[in-house]
Amino acid sequence: MTEKSTGTGILLFAHGSSVEDANRGVHELANQLAARGPYSYVRAAFLERARPDLGEAVAQAVAAGIRRVIVIPYFLTLGLHLQRDLPHLIASLRHKYPDVVIDGGQSLEGHPLMSAIILGRVQEVIAGDKTPQ
Repeated sequence: MTEKSTGTGILLFAHGSSVEDANRGVHELANQLAARGPYSYVRAAFLERARPDLGEAVAQAVAAGIRRVIVIPYFLTLGLHLQRDLPHLIASLRHKYPDVVIDGGQSLEGHPLMSAIILGRVQEVIAGDKTPQ
């Protein structure tokens, strides 16, 4: 089943930064996820310092006809923002949009591919491919 048949949209929820390149990276990842499929409606949303915030992003999704919104935290750990802030935001949005299913996913912490990603970054440094500027 695809987004077109289910009306499902994905919001990649990041902290937000005063560094615009960091925010742009989240938007680019959302575009990559949409291109990869199966969900064509994938957008970035931010807690603070960038737009759209989660409320704006959900409003945009609803206006686009999305009936189920899945919020995926683009956070490495389950810190205070994910333990406290995100559940409150989702509860408020569920109240505001009672006809829309709004669910939250897990942070990246504990994902089985995380160690492989980090080891890949180590190999990049060893190979001289990627060095922080």
